[in-house]
Amino acid sequence: MVIRQPRYSKEEFARRGDEIYETQVRQKVEAGNHGKIVAIDLETGDFEVDANEIAACDRLEMRHPDAQIWIVRIGSRYVRRFGGRGKRTP
Repeated sequence: MVIRQPRYSKEEFARRGDEIYETQVRQKVEAGNHGKIVAIDLETGDFEVDANEIAACDRLEMRHPDAQIWIVRIGSRYVRRFGGRGKRTP
């Protein structure tokens, strides 16, 4: 098993991921893929879209074994959500 080391700080990782998504990926994937996951390689800008996070990452890693992967849920500000939101009662 290969253990990859991060090449960027957490802040740089997030900055690069958001920049690539907004400038290169978003316009290609948003239509018809709301709620799906896009996995982006920060080094190449290459990406994969799938409903399953692991499937998207696995396909990207098959093409780029040393990928630095940033994950975005299409149409959302977060990938995962913790906790629940209770129903409001009138």
